[in-house]
Order: sequence, then C-alpha cells, then structure tokens
Amino acid sequence: MPQPDDMENRMTSLESDVADLKPRVHRAEQDAAAARVLARGADRDAAEMRKEIRDFRQATTGSFNAMREDLNDLRQDMNRRFEHMDRRFEHIDGRFEHVDGRFENVDRGFAEMRGKFDVQAAGQQQIVDLLTTLINQDG
Repeated sequence: MPQPDDMENRMTSLESDVADLKPRVHRAEQDAAAARVLARGADRDAAEMRKEIRDFRQATTGSFNAMREDLNDLRQDMNRRFEHMDRRFEHIDGRFEHVDGRFENVDRGFAEMRGKFDVQAAGQQQIVDLLTTLINQDG
C-alpha cells in the first residue's frame, strides 16, 4: 500500500491532470457538436444534390423522349411527303410518255409530208421538163 504522503501527492497530481483535461474535454465536446452540425449539413447537401441529379436526369430523359417523338413525327411526315412526290413524278413521267408518243406521231406526219412533197416536186419537175421541151421545139 502507498504511503499517505505519497497518496496525497498522487491525488494532487491526479486532480491537476483532471483539471488540465477539463478544458480539453470541453473543446473536444464542442468540436464533436460542430462536427455533428457539419455532418447534418453535409448529409442535407448530399440529399439535395441527389434530388437535383434525379430531377436533372428526369428532365433530361423527358427532353430526349420528346425529341425522339419529334424526330419520329418529322421522319413520318418526310416519308409521306416523299411518297407524295414519288406519285407526282410518276404522273409527270406518264405525261412525258404521252408527249413522246405525240412527238412520234408528228415525226411520222413530217415523214409522210416529206414523201408527198418529194412526189409533188418530181411531178413539177416533169412539167418543167415538158414545158422546156415544148419551148425548145417552137423556138
């Protein structure tokens, strides 16, 4: 067992150490309280950030879906318009075929007229030859 004087010294030393520890414990308690406040704030900030990211993701997904629908509508409209243009071009092609047929008729008519003009020119040449012969005989 320790001596009473020694015990007194030890007790005094212990009381002094405890007195030194009280402000440190108080500061540690304050630091812990501040850390809890900061942690709650960080937790709220993280929750808000998660909500903002979730909202952004939903808005972005909504925008992409709307854009996809718009592009699908545009593609369908363009396909309808191209189909309409194709039908119109088919109609125009048919009309050109009709015009080409009419030109073939005109070409045949010109060839026929050319033949008739050639026959007429030959007949006129015969008349000229006969008249020339008659003029030369009378002459």
